[in-house]
Amino acid sequence: MSVLVDLLKAFVVGGIICAIGQVLIDYTKLTPARILTSYVVAGVILGGLGWYQKLIDFAGAGASVPLLGFGSLLAKGVKKAVAEDGVLGILTGGFTASAAGVAAAVFFSLLIASIFKPKEKG
Repeated sequence: MSVLVDLLKAFVVGGIICAIGQVLIDYTKLTPARILTSYVVAGVILGGLGWYQKLIDFAGAGASVPLLGFGSLLAKGVKKAVAEDGVLGILTGGFTASAAGVAAAVFFSLLIASIFKPKEKG
């Protein structure tokens, strides 16, 4: 039963995050790129303040997978690197924390692109 509750929490929180993005697309003049960037920046701010971790603890992947989670990961990496390396950590922490996720995204994108050949529209 606990697994179903965890899945429901992740679904609801992730769905709310996506629904907010859809409302912004439908009812504002913001472009999707600006909304995505805003989500990352909001994740950095909320993660830097320590508030987003509470949502991640509650919702798991429902909060850590969306772009807000990526921003929170960047903030967490910078905090850790600053504590370990001082001011230099401001420049390196975000890269170190997100390196595995970015590398996986690039690898799997390359893999899928090599399997499925895109066709030109028209």
